[in-house]
Amino acid sequence: MNVTHTQMSGAIYQGGDGMQLDWNFIAPMVVSVALFLTVGGVLVLRPISGRLGALLEQMAKERKALPSDEVSRLREEVETLRSRMELLEERQDFTEGLLGPGSSEAVERPQE
Repeated sequence: MNVTHTQMSGAIYQGGDGMQLDWNFIAPMVVSVALFLTVGGVLVLRPISGRLGALLEQMAKERKALPSDEVSRLREEVETLRSRMELLEERQDFTEGLLGPGSSEAVERPQE
């Protein structure tokens, strides 16, 4: 059975195997180990995360940048679309001019 003793230095726990643990000794040891692991983790993982961040940034720049031949092809395509749009606008203006302002009612369908 577990027995708890109290001394001036703090609480002592006596386990079933007869080993005594002084909690005032264990608590600083646990805090020291946690601090050591945290500092070690930061020292080891910080350079790795910096390199990983730089790698991801470089990959994003490469993905974002279009090759110059693709940019020129897209510019030509936009110019083609712009000229076709101008041609459609001219045709529409010509058709509206032929129909005139009074003939737009004649084109509308009668309501049933």
